[in-house]
Amino acid sequence: MCSLAAAELLARRSPGPVPAVRVREGAVATAFVSERHLRIDGRAPTSFAPLSGFWRTADGWVRTHANYPHHRSRLLGALGVPDTGDDRALAGLLSDELATRSAQSVQETVYGAGGLAVAVASAPLGTALPLVETRIVGESGPRTLPAASLPASGVRVLDLTRVIAGPVATRTLALLGADVLRVDPPRLPEDLDAHADTGMGKRSTLLNLSAPEDRNVFEDLLSSADVVLTGYRPGALDRHGLAPDALLARRPDVIVAQLCAWGWSGPWASRRGFDSLVQAASGIASIEADADGSPGVLPAQALDHGTGYLLAAAVLRALSDRQATGGGRHLRLSLAGTASWLLHDIRPAPIEGDAYALRPWLAKTASPYGLLDHALPPVDYDGAPRKWNRPPTEWGRDLPVWT
Repeated sequence: MCSLAAAELLARRSPGPVPAVRVREGAVATAFVSERHLRIDGRAPTSFAPLSGFWRTADGWVRTHANYPHHRSRLLGALGVPDTGDDRALAGLLSDELATRSAQSVQETVYGAGGLAVAVASAPLGTALPLVETRIVGESGPRTLPAASLPASGVRVLDLTRVIAGPVATRTLALLGADVLRVDPPRLPEDLDAHADTGMGKRSTLLNLSAPEDRNVFEDLLSSADVVLTGYRPGALDRHGLAPDALLARRPDVIVAQLCAWGWSGPWASRRGFDSLVQAASGIASIEADADGSPGVLPAQALDHGTGYLLAAAVLRALSDRQATGGGRHLRLSLAGTASWLLHDIRPAPIEGDAYALRPWLAKTASPYGLLDHALPPVDYDGAPRKWNRPPTEWGRDLPVWT
């Protein structure tokens, strides 16, 4: 879908037919676990912290997420587990405490403290959620992009996303020629290993949107952005004037693309979430359960990666549509929407053929973090770039300017 959207945008910008599109299963399979293939000077990053995972409760299971220090602290504080600093020992204490509580009470207690834990659903949720929501806004004329060798060449993307799904989307747009500038608040450090994987082709800067000087810089960037992509909880950025309608009122031809965990309506819409938690709460973990009944996981963080490529495809399609008909666009996707699609709209098929060869889909790139062994991009159409034009820069160290 992403490759087709890229090929169609390229055809709109340049004379000639839509380039042929291919799906190379080996490339897709490798890219969907890019964080597992990453090596930094030979070192393999740790995907999940010791306090992140499945835990037995008095009546079932919960899944916790404690990869970030503030989430770890809130989890322990909510459950009254003293922080000794030794996560291996704390895992035992946490396990003992959780075993005395119901899954639902753990979920609500931890959420109330700003932490992350969800009760594992015993069966798939029956409510289907939309995969992509698109709204055309405004009546501005067509925004013509000049002929170019790459579909998103010259497109300016403000990237206000974190972790995997949003950064995968903007990493893909950067591959296809976009000038992507990731903007993070200084008080929320990113996992540097994650950034080494998802920062390919992009630049990264820090701005405090509550500080007048930084806000002025951001406004200058926003004034010429083509795409604003956000990955925070619904409403989290509204106080900074970044609600979609507010952005589109100021910039009628901008494309606002939003990503969240749990969907855009309902009691969980404003909650924090990650791929692993959505798998647990949606019923995927019960489908993937082990023979002994222990919850399981998909073989990849497919909600993150799948939503990331869907988001990139939606932005590319919005750029094509804007080229033809004008107007701004408001796009909304969620990890829960992708989970719903997998649960309700995909027909399972048996695996056929031999295992694919991994080596063709891996590469080495020198970077400020060290020598990276990493997955290559899976986007493939005639003439598609085979790799990014730059390695990840150091998180937060780039100037807040367009190139």
